[in-house]
Amino acid sequence: MANPVNKNSVVIPREMVRKKGVAILDLEEYKKFLKYQMEKEYIDKIVKEGLKEKKEGRTESLESFLKREYPKLYENYQY
Repeated sequence: MANPVNKNSVVIPREMVRKKGVAILDLEEYKKFLKYQMEKEYIDKIVKEGLKEKKEGRTESLESFLKREYPKLYENYQY
């Protein structure tokens, strides 16, 4: 005998639960997760671009950057 379903019920098919798994989050938790994912994707993109630039030789060492842009900091730079 099937369980009665009312307006406040959510029915999740067993096949979905078995094949994919299910996570139930409240709206606030979902928003936090979504924000985290978007930030992570943005950071991943920046890192990927940086690695590509390094491979292409378009980057410089921290030492040369400090020497050129911040000579006073360069004096204290430990390498």
